[in-house]
Amino acid sequence: MSGSFRGSDVVSVRDLSREQIERVLTVAERMVPIARGEEKSDELSGKVLGSLFYEPSTRTRLSFEAAMTRLGGRTLGFDEPKGASVAKGETLADTIRMVDAYSDVIVLRHPQEGAARLAGHFAVNPVINAGDGAGQHPTQTLLDLFTIRKEKGGVDGNHVVIVGDLKYGRTVHSLSEALSMFGAKLTFVAPPTLQMPREQIAHIESKGLEPTISSSLEEVLADADVLYMTRIQKERFPDPAEYQKVAGAYALTRALLRDAKDDMIVMHPLPRVNEIHPEVDGTPHARYFEQAFNGVPVRMALLSLVLGGSE
Repeated sequence: MSGSFRGSDVVSVRDLSREQIERVLTVAERMVPIARGEEKSDELSGKVLGSLFYEPSTRTRLSFEAAMTRLGGRTLGFDEPKGASVAKGETLADTIRMVDAYSDVIVLRHPQEGAARLAGHFAVNPVINAGDGAGQHPTQTLLDLFTIRKEKGGVDGNHVVIVGDLKYGRTVHSLSEALSMFGAKLTFVAPPTLQMPREQIAHIESKGLEPTISSSLEEVLADADVLYMTRIQKERFPDPAEYQKVAGAYALTRALLRDAKDDMIVMHPLPRVNEIHPEVDGTPHARYFEQAFNGVPVRMALLSLVLGGSE
C-alpha cells in the first residue's frame, strides 16, 4: 500500500506502515465525538458500504454499520450467507463482483484464510478484511492500538501479555505483528498446543524483538502493562478432543489482579466465555467495553481514509 489510503484494500497489518497506522489512530481521535453522537457528519453522504459476513459477528459488523451511518453513508449486505445467493452455490468471486457494483467499499468476514485477499483481486473498490479464518483481523488490531494509546499514553515500550488461543486467534496474530512495529515488549501465554505459530514469532523476531513464551499467567502478570485475554475458540479446532484438553485453561479473577500494577489495563476482543470473571468488570483495570466502543471511531477513520474523506 502506498502512503495514501484512498482506494486501497486493507487485508493485513503487514500492508500498513507504522506511519499509516498512526494516521488512522489520529483520524480516529477526531471521530470520537461523532461516534458518540455529540457531533454530526455527512462526510460519506452518498457512499454505500457492502457488508458481507459469512461468519457470526456482533461487534465488528455492528460497529462498521454504525461507523458508516455516523458519517452519513448507508450499508447493504448480509450477516449470514443462507440469506443470499451463496446458499444457491454462488462463488465468493461472483458475490464480490456483484456487491462491488452496488457499493463503494466492501467489508468481508469469511471462514477461509486468504478470502479477503482474493476478494480484493475481484473488486474494483476497496476491500477491508473483517477477519478471515485464523488469518488476520486488521481493524481489530487498529482499535486495540487505539485503546492502548488512549489508556497508556502511547504504544511504545509497554509490556503486553497476550493470553489464550494464540494458534487459531487471528486477532492476536494481527496485534502481535503491529505491536512489533512499535517496539512493545511481548509475552505470549498459552498451553503448548495453542502457542503463537512459529511463522508469527519469526516475523516479530525480524523486527528485532524477542518475545517471551510462557504457559503460566500467574508468573508474568505482575510485570504486565497491558493484559490481553482471548477466548479459546472452539469453532477453530479441527479436533473436538483437542479443544477439550485446553478449554478453560485460563481464567482471570479479581484475586489474580492483586499482583498487577495499579495502572495495568485488561483488554479482550470479545465475546468472552469464562476467561474473565464478571467480578473483574468493576475493577479499575477493565477496559474491554471501552475497547469495543473504540471500534466505531477507528472504523469510521478507516472508511473515511479509503474513500478519500480524510485525505
